[in-house]
Amino acid sequence: MEISKNIPIVLFDNQCYLCMKFAKMVSFFARDRIAIIGHYSEFGEKIRSDILEEDALDMFWFIDKRRACGGRAALFPLIKSILLEKTKKMSNIRIEDGCQYECKAAKAVFVRSASLITNSRTIDLSKSK
Repeated sequence: MEISKNIPIVLFDNQCYLCMKFAKMVSFFARDRIAIIGHYSEFGEKIRSDILEEDALDMFWFIDKRRACGGRAALFPLIKSILLEKTKKMSNIRIEDGCQYECKAAKAVFVRSASLITNSRTIDLSKSK
């Protein structure tokens, strides 16, 4: 699967309950116009190895034609894409609810919310590998 054919993409932690809920919400509001890919899926691993850096697992990513934005830096481009862009409809992506960790605990909610605020990254794709 080629990355550029599936843009825009939201890359999220598919082993985290809260992140899965976030991805489902994005998919609903985007009306399947954004590809939702898990960090630990085969395609997600390809994206991480091809264009992202070592801290990719610390945050969710929004990837469009020009840049990859992670964490706090991805919020505005994601919202803008949901509201303004009229892109083609992506194939439905099934998001599994099988969290094997203590993701539903109050501490996990706090840690994930704090990581969204503290982590931020932008990668210009024209300068990447």
